[in-house]
Amino acid sequence: MFRRLTAWRRAGTPVLATAAAAALIATGQPASAAPADPDPRAPVNRAFERAAGEFQVPRDLLVAVGYGETHLDGHGGEPSHAGGYGVMHLVSNPERRTLEKAAELTGEPAADLRKDTAANILGGAAVLRSYADELGLDAADRRDADAWYPVVARYGGADDDRTARLYADTVYDFLEDGFSALTPAGERVTVRPRETEPELGRYAEVRPLGDSSGAGTLSTDYPPARWVAAHSSNYTSGRSSSITHVVVHVTQGSYAGSISWFQNPSSNVSAHYVIRSSDGEVTQMVRDRDTAWHARSGNPYSIGLEHEGYVDNPSWFTDAMYRSSAALTRHLCDRHGIPKDRSHIVGHVEVPGNDHTDPGPNWNWTYYMQLVRDGDATAPVQLNFTSYDTLRSGSTGAQVKAAQQLLNDNGFDAGTVDGVFGSGTESAVRSFQSSRSLTADGVVGARTWTALLSAGTRPVLKRGSSGADVERLQRSLTAALGRTVGIDGAFGPNTETAVRDYQSSRGLTVDGIVGSGTWGALQAGR
Repeated sequence: MFRRLTAWRRAGTPVLATAAAAALIATGQPASAAPADPDPRAPVNRAFERAAGEFQVPRDLLVAVGYGETHLDGHGGEPSHAGGYGVMHLVSNPERRTLEKAAELTGEPAADLRKDTAANILGGAAVLRSYADELGLDAADRRDADAWYPVVARYGGADDDRTARLYADTVYDFLEDGFSALTPAGERVTVRPRETEPELGRYAEVRPLGDSSGAGTLSTDYPPARWVAAHSSNYTSGRSSSITHVVVHVTQGSYAGSISWFQNPSSNVSAHYVIRSSDGEVTQMVRDRDTAWHARSGNPYSIGLEHEGYVDNPSWFTDAMYRSSAALTRHLCDRHGIPKDRSHIVGHVEVPGNDHTDPGPNWNWTYYMQLVRDGDATAPVQLNFTSYDTLRSGSTGAQVKAAQQLLNDNGFDAGTVDGVFGSGTESAVRSFQSSRSLTADGVVGARTWTALLSAGTRPVLKRGSSGADVERLQRSLTAALGRTVGIDGAFGPNTETAVRDYQSSRGLTVDGIVGSGTWGALQAGR
């Protein structure tokens, strides 16, 4: 939800030090002047600019904090695992009350801070500025993003200094590298790369997590992992059953935030391992021999892996995360004698007696299990092409591999994915064609490609959607229309045009929205 705010400070509302001071923010504009008005069609960019100007927080720093927390996705006002809301993850739980603090500082109702993106960003800026004032940052300091490091560390809410440093380091890594993120509505928000030399303050004396110069900071169960113990009240020592399963979770929060939450004695939850989205870094928090509290009935016999992110936002599920998690799962299976199959490597949603949905429909189980079984020796099969050739017996190459992989994924045994169109592949093609009421000639032409590439679930997709399902749609449209549709996982104007063209040419309702009718036509090879 996004509400246009008509007044960024309400008369008579208690606020921080006056933001009209004649100082420059990170954009180089005087704080006393209204910031340049961003495109009104870009409301999230507009909100960051205005909040940065209102509270003299460097704009890029403010965006980087929000990106680290939520990838700029407010999730419709639904809370995170720690009771955090909105793009800036304003928290309301017994231990932290940044939501209530933001309400006091801005005069915005708590309900708006939870659900309204502009209000939430304003609240995040207000909380950051309040911490900056308490730490003594003056006008010159506030112009320098590097001076905000202790403020950012505090915003993460961790009681443990090492976890607080991890949180701040992550934000400054984003500033250093730069990033470009799409909001759920399809708006692009960009932070350009920059040199950073953060002023660590007291955190200069805090050893980073996993620093091998200190004893006990690395995992003994999985040497590549950091070791940070969960609070002892959040797990059970020992086990009542042998280890037979690995359970895949999604944190519904950030990496550092989840580590902090498992250290909080009031959370009553933990997992054995947490995996970071950006680079696949792993932190172990409960020893394999002990029982983490992550899957109710599955706790005694399983090891829980939490993956940074949110189930409804596929941007968190990076290749680095998949590969790192798969390497960990492969290690656990080898160490504990767990079969490497989907009966023993399961999602939280699949554990009996649970009401969670993670890892959700955006988790690519096919790719993940391929990595678990084969490791890095077998690269993922390429599915994205600018056009799809007609394939028949005797064809060879990357597109034959793609067809074989898709056939196998959909239960039609094409045999080894070797890029050679032999009798086994032809038989699988004929069987697939018969199942879709297509001419069973064993030739993969436009209609068979369209049906193969689109096979799967039928989520509603529209402008602003993103992720693996959008890529699947874009591949299908490339085959169906006989022209290149950019395959980038982002449902933008070009994809919408292609959808409308397809709907029009197939006699469907032309609305640019991919629902069950459009999916059904694609999956029938029309």
